[in-house]
Amino acid sequence: MSDYLVIVESPAKAKTIERYLGKKYKVRASMGHVRDLPKSQMGVDVENNYEPKYITIRGKGPVLKELRTAAKKAKKVYLAADPDREGEAIAWHLAHSLDVDIHSDCRVIFNEITKDAIRDSFKHPRPINMDLVDAQQARRILDRLVGYNISPLLWKKVKKGLSAGRVQSVAVRLIIDRENEIKDFIPEEYWSVEGLFKKGKDQFQAYFYGLNGKKKKLQSEDDVKEVLGKIDGKDFLVQSVTKKERKRNPARPFTTSSLQQEAARKLNFRAKKTMLLAQQLYEGIDLGKEGTVGLITYMRTDSTRVSDIAVKEAAEYITDQYGKEYLATGNRKEKKQANTQDAHEAIRPTSTMREPNAVKASLSRDQLRLYKLIWERFVASQMAPAIMDTVAVDLVNGEVTFRANGSQIKFPGFMKVYVEGTDDQSEEKENVLPSFAEGEKVLSEKLNPKQHFTQPPPRYTEARLVKALEELGIGRPSTYAPTLDTIQRRGYVALDNKRFIPTELGEIVLELIMEFFPEVLDVEFTAKMENNLDEIEDGHAEWVKIIDDFYQNFEKNLKKAEAEMKEVEIKDEYAGEDCEICGNPMVIKMGRFGKFMACSNFPDCRNTKPIVKEIGVKCPKCKEGNVIERKSKKKRIFYGCDRYPECDFLSWDKPISRPCPKCEGFLVEKKLKKGNQVQCVSCDYKEEPQK
Repeated sequence: MSDYLVIVESPAKAKTIERYLGKKYKVRASMGHVRDLPKSQMGVDVENNYEPKYITIRGKGPVLKELRTAAKKAKKVYLAADPDREGEAIAWHLAHSLDVDIHSDCRVIFNEITKDAIRDSFKHPRPINMDLVDAQQARRILDRLVGYNISPLLWKKVKKGLSAGRVQSVAVRLIIDRENEIKDFIPEEYWSVEGLFKKGKDQFQAYFYGLNGKKKKLQSEDDVKEVLGKIDGKDFLVQSVTKKERKRNPARPFTTSSLQQEAARKLNFRAKKTMLLAQQLYEGIDLGKEGTVGLITYMRTDSTRVSDIAVKEAAEYITDQYGKEYLATGNRKEKKQANTQDAHEAIRPTSTMREPNAVKASLSRDQLRLYKLIWERFVASQMAPAIMDTVAVDLVNGEVTFRANGSQIKFPGFMKVYVEGTDDQSEEKENVLPSFAEGEKVLSEKLNPKQHFTQPPPRYTEARLVKALEELGIGRPSTYAPTLDTIQRRGYVALDNKRFIPTELGEIVLELIMEFFPEVLDVEFTAKMENNLDEIEDGHAEWVKIIDDFYQNFEKNLKKAEAEMKEVEIKDEYAGEDCEICGNPMVIKMGRFGKFMACSNFPDCRNTKPIVKEIGVKCPKCKEGNVIERKSKKKRIFYGCDRYPECDFLSWDKPISRPCPKCEGFLVEKKLKKGNQVQCVSCDYKEEPQK
């Protein structure tokens, strides 16, 4: 018989922890929550201080029975769920189910699953923190009051199966607002002049800057002609050379939000996948002789704070591997946001000495890629700034000034290990210029005017949306991934080329919620509610009062909506063809995975088929069929012949209608980081990328 029972959420976590605690400890998993509000009813007694009604989650009966049996045999029960609100609530529910005194020292928390951290945490057990539990309960009850009141209304007025959530609705609003900005955007014309210059054998680029030393915008082709008309000959004089030394600091270690953003940019991971892999790395990986070890610290955090022990170990590694000059000196001031809880450390490796290559054999490909990203980001964050030599050269011909900007890395610093990605995927490039002396001549070989148009704001990618939610104070680290997943599953938004676009259904639902429940969609109101939840966690606010303040006004709006909200009929859109089985018209329906065609004679005829999207190009292989847009099982767009399987033409790149002017082969449009480029598949013909 074991002396102590330790309960965690997952079997992987249990297996790792049991190794460190010895024979007197028995570690079991609750498999997450064991109690929750019922799915079949509201489960909140509005008339009795919003008292929640908890029941055992379906399927958790056998788990609870096993835990009760083990708890009776143990001298003491320790509850070691995750160190956040959700983990505290899981511990509280377990204590209630197992008759554990919540005021006893039964709660154990740790930020990393390593031998030292686990053993130290058991030296400092504490009672369950009811402020954390109340904050979690308040969020759960708020979301239940919103969802279980608005959703039935939407079923009645729009269609069955719809639902509304507090944070999710705001996310959908951001996506729709951005789409409206794009629709209303009016492009403005502007021009640039790119010059190719030569000094001796060296060629370099410079761009038109202005006239008579003052910056000038080129807004039309006439402006360009006027500037070019002022240039006399090909000789330009070097008027000034400005050299500066610039420091570039490393990015801070990862928070949940920045990890999701960077994994999307660099690894092409969805937020849900990033958190799943991070959970596995945190709970423990079997490293063979070393046993099962947690490789990273807790992955739900909004802090960039790092422990002194981790800083010291990183310093030893950097000094040993790169030299003392690569080690950061002094402390960078922490820029703490107002809504940061700072409950845990940043996401970092549990040991800097455990290099990615050392654990490569024990990890899956994606686990390794994420661990490498976390490891490199942390190590770089403890390194010295990079030092860049920048130079700006003004070239003058009469009144006209061109400017060349260049940079060289003087000292790589942290860039030797890691450089942060950007949303547009463009990496900072070095433009190395030859050495110049003021007064010397350079030769202009070519002046190339280019027409441009201002671009609308970009649609949200997952990374951009997470960043926007964080900056607005909407949601918290644990909510980002499930929020993005939910709004897609509900059919309110879709991903097109990795960017969110609203669906017709999303726009209809948002309009109704906006009309009758404006506070649910108010960004400032939702951010304030998040702060109220933080106040509850800190013990500065009563959860019942926070909920009551919200519900009093919400209930009035609910009664008004029930009386005044008109039914919305989502009419079927005719597909323009008849059913080949019964002859009735086919209509376009909205399903879980997007639009599809179905017979209008449903349920007597259940014929369905995917919508075929023609791109206006004849098949370049069989010359008879038309090229259509299709989707793979992983939702990746590709192009094929509509005569398949008679014709097996396939292309990941979009074919275009005109032939190659060089070899008469077929052209495709390739998506590149710098824009879309037309290329020939048979020869080396390429056109300038179009952004």
